[in-house]
Amino acid sequence: MKEKILSIISKNSKLSTEDLAAMLEASPEEIQAEIAAMEQEGIICGYPTLINWDNTDCERVTALIEVKITPERGRGFDKVAERIYQFEEVESVYLMSGGFDLTVIIDGKSMKEVARFVATKLAPMESIMSTATYFVLKKYKEHGLSLLEGKNGDERQLITP
Repeated sequence: MKEKILSIISKNSKLSTEDLAAMLEASPEEIQAEIAAMEQEGIICGYPTLINWDNTDCERVTALIEVKITPERGRGFDKVAERIYQFEEVESVYLMSGGFDLTVIIDGKSMKEVARFVATKLAPMESIMSTATYFVLKKYKEHGLSLLEGKNGDERQLITP
């Protein structure tokens, strides 16, 4: 039942316990107990809201930063990643395979703000060997949900003879 609950609330965390119970043919008490246990175990870490900032007057920019680091002896990449994710600007940090070590995702008010973060906080860190910053131009889908206004499903135009 855990996997089913997680799958459903990953797309819509606003569903009531009663709605989840009806969907999963369980009692509200069972659902509530499962969710409480998953929160206690650290499986459910929070309930963020997905916002399409392009539909607001707020100027926002998202950047993905490739980071090459020198891992610390005995702690590997974890210690460096921990120092990076403590910055307020950092949205996410992922350990990667391939040509670089970490992906850092930043949300900022402008490209200049992101550049300032990289230049003054990230790049000067002791273990950082290099960074490469990429700016997101448009988001189409995030957390499994479409961000396109009113456009769901097949966007091809129907042509009839």
